[in-house]
Amino acid sequence: MTVRPAAHPRLILSALASCGVLVSVMQTIVVPLLPALPGLTHSKPADVSWLVTVALLTGAVFTPLLGRAGDMYGKRRVLLIALVSMVAGSLLCATSSLLPVLVAGRAFQGAAVAVVPLGISILRDELPAERVIPSIAIMSSTLGVGAAFGIPAATLVVEYANWHTMFWICAGLGLLDIAVVLLIVPESKLRTSGRFDVLGALGLSGFLVCLLLAVSKGSAWGWGSAATVGTFAGAALIVPLWVVFELRTKSPLVDLRVSARPAVLFTNLAALLIGFAFYANSLSTAQLVQEPVSTGYGLGASIVVSGLCLLPGGVAMVLLSPVSARISAARGPRFTLAFASGLMALGYVVRLFTSENLFAIVAGATVVSAGTAVAYSALPALIMHAVPVTETAAANGLNTLMRTIGQAVCSAIVATVLTAVVATNAGHIAPKLGAYLIVFAIAGTAAAVALGLTLLIPHRRTAVPVLAEAGRTS
Repeated sequence: MTVRPAAHPRLILSALASCGVLVSVMQTIVVPLLPALPGLTHSKPADVSWLVTVALLTGAVFTPLLGRAGDMYGKRRVLLIALVSMVAGSLLCATSSLLPVLVAGRAFQGAAVAVVPLGISILRDELPAERVIPSIAIMSSTLGVGAAFGIPAATLVVEYANWHTMFWICAGLGLLDIAVVLLIVPESKLRTSGRFDVLGALGLSGFLVCLLLAVSKGSAWGWGSAATVGTFAGAALIVPLWVVFELRTKSPLVDLRVSARPAVLFTNLAALLIGFAFYANSLSTAQLVQEPVSTGYGLGASIVVSGLCLLPGGVAMVLLSPVSARISAARGPRFTLAFASGLMALGYVVRLFTSENLFAIVAGATVVSAGTAVAYSALPALIMHAVPVTETAAANGLNTLMRTIGQAVCSAIVATVLTAVVATNAGHIAPKLGAYLIVFAIAGTAAAVALGLTLLIPHRRTAVPVLAEAGRTS
């Protein structure tokens, strides 16, 4: 028997949020393991980096595709498919040390990121109107919360247990989430009519693969290499053809006319920059505190300590997600996103001047994480105010995609800066302190630009009509 959603909104939220945290953990769980994986898999460091790249690629490709499929064929059904993909990927990684198998497993794990926008859409369809904004704020923030807790958790597992253990744990938790969703989460009756846009999906996938391959592997391949230039050129060639096709299609994968509305466009651009600023915080903090003392600024911290430096930020994200919803209810999600962007920029200002003291590093990183939590909570509310209820999953999937692209661009820029601005100390080549300061300056600027874009989002007088639309449609 299906559980009546109106009677159990907290159970539905808890079930979906647990799924969101788990699939978000997948995005960063291998990061602490990367230095050791060449030896563990008998592979080259450049080849091992595919464990991060492939999850990024499949996440970017499948998030909008599964979001659209959820709108058309059932959000819970597609969410369960995404969770099965995550479990399958975890089992592959848990049972093998062969790099090709691990890469395949990470590809399946990456595809599961679509769980978050699908969960947001289910909450909009099934919860009472007064609970929608607080609930989607928590669901959206799981993208950051999971990533923030993923690195500390992985460092502990890597230090004290066999590295396969973390994948076994994730597979078990994934099976538990599948059971919980089947028992608690109802299937939405809302559907989008029409046929699935297969050619549009292929075009978008081709563009994303070319773009993200060039961005994420450009530093290793060389920015002027034939491979990098060729993949960038492929992305540039696909875009106009895909846009023309989508504008002429009756049931497009991405409704570009809706996406071009200022409320949607500026929100998505801000999401890209927020994703960039958030990821810079995660990538740089752990490495900064591990730099040897001989560099003149490094603290020589262990891998466990470096991971734990991100833990206060994860706690802050958990605590601030409900607060973000209250701010949005009182002042609107536009104000909330502007406040969050400014807070992230402030955090990077702190980091610019306090990057040689452990307490100050943790404080600055926590401020950035706090801003991320508030921002991630506000983004889906802005999207839902601007799109039809039948396009909720696809629109939120596109917004999640923009955050993913921001993270990919951030990863490439951070890698380029930290490998270009280096010095040799006691025979050890390491980034200069200036390299980290450049990263913080770029990330802070991204957050400041996100603030400016947020101010361009049109005001909305009230959220009630849009949120009530779900009830009228059903």
